[in-house]
Amino acid sequence: MTKETKLVNLSPKGETAMKKRDLDRKVSNSKRIEEKAKRLVLLSKLGGILNSTLDHQEVRRRAMEAATQLMKAEVGSLLLIDEEKRQLYFDVALGDNEETVKTITLSIGEGIAGWVAQNGRPLIVNAPEKDTRFFKGVDGKTGFKTRNIICVPVKVKEKVIGVLEAINKRGGFDQEDLSLFLSLADQVAIALDNARLYQELEGMFFQTAESLADAIEKRDPYTGGHTQRVTSYSMAIAKHLQLNPSEKKCLKIAAVLHDVGKIGIEDHILRKPEPLNSEEYNTIKGHARMGAEILEHIRQLRDIVPGVKYHHEQMNGSGYPDGLKGEEMPIIARIVAVADTYDAMTTDRPYRRALTKETAIGELKRCSGIQFDREVVEAFIKAYALGGI
Repeated sequence: MTKETKLVNLSPKGETAMKKRDLDRKVSNSKRIEEKAKRLVLLSKLGGILNSTLDHQEVRRRAMEAATQLMKAEVGSLLLIDEEKRQLYFDVALGDNEETVKTITLSIGEGIAGWVAQNGRPLIVNAPEKDTRFFKGVDGKTGFKTRNIICVPVKVKEKVIGVLEAINKRGGFDQEDLSLFLSLADQVAIALDNARLYQELEGMFFQTAESLADAIEKRDPYTGGHTQRVTSYSMAIAKHLQLNPSEKKCLKIAAVLHDVGKIGIEDHILRKPEPLNSEEYNTIKGHARMGAEILEHIRQLRDIVPGVKYHHEQMNGSGYPDGLKGEEMPIIARIVAVADTYDAMTTDRPYRRALTKETAIGELKRCSGIQFDREVVEAFIKAYALGGI
């Protein structure tokens, strides 16, 4: 058989093999493209989830859940930088050993995370046992085995504020993982910074509200520290009731500003050392409605207006200003009512001595279901028993 004949005879088989290889390559490429598209869609969804809340703690938790999901990793951690101590601490560490891991700190430059924080550059380490930068202390303390790790810096305005890391992906991490992880880190940084700014604004608002309440309180020499105590008692009660975060936030502001209407009460009434006559008492009663009228002009405070306006209402309908009855009273007002009354009973007035705590609690129990909400009184007693009051 000639050489030419052999080539002709082998040609169909070679062509078939080549077609199969081409087909396999196309299928493989198609799968890779499909997988990449899915991960990009996931990244986009995770970004939306991250930016759907301004709660700093919730942002951090969601960031780590997003990181492990996107990287298909076993566990993940968010480490933040403590500027004063020049250390990294585990803020969130998903996995069974979270509490143990969160007791560990790393110096800047120590371990893979410390190196990334110091240099501001990402790292993929698929054989950590061979990398001198790898810190074995975490594995040693938790009994966990790190097989591979990807770690990227979290930067706000080019400043590294922490690092994201994902650990143990089957087959190890690659450059595609790195690209996606860096994109996620950018979104995490934006979400964290937004939450920080919101937290600072919220803190400034609370301080302003407290200063206003303090200024009003200074006009009444008989109620020093009243606002702080009512706020403290209200938040202690809230811990034993089914309130959502938004309601707790409104409660805190309402408690701080519950007496803001006293700004419109004349000094000779506020400072009167004897019991008020009926006319003066009616004037004082107007502070609840007046406080509501002041706050109604601030759109962002409209949700707290009912707590300020109705904290002198009673469950049997004999309170003021509108004679609300039972659950017509907003829950925030019912809480402030108990906290406010307890503080009034347990502080001295010129015309009477303070009641003992035990006597005051006895009065709350006696008026439970009549003047006060039963569940709120029970929550107050629980808080008191646990040292929260």
